[in-house]
Amino acid sequence: MADAHLEEHDDHGNTVSAWFLTLSWIVAWTVAAVIIIMGGSLVTWTIIALGASVVLAVIAGVMKKAGLGRKAPRPVPPTREEWETGRKAAATSGN
Repeated sequence: MADAHLEEHDDHGNTVSAWFLTLSWIVAWTVAAVIIIMGGSLVTWTIIALGASVVLAVIAGVMKKAGLGRKAPRPVPPTREEWETGRKAAATSGN
């Protein structure tokens, strides 16, 4: 069952550009938070972290355009009717 689920949902944005953006934002905001906790100016370091976030988002966008992003469009989730039909079919084939 888990394998079937993975085959249906193989695209969760697990790309190089997405991971770069996630990890770089974690680092940027963690550095800013530590500096603020150690006595840095809240406003100054918040602005610096926001600026860094924008720059890092632009870099991730460039990475995506360079081919390190999603290769295919996002999968479209089934409608409620399609989901219910598939669930009923799975229940009857499992018995």
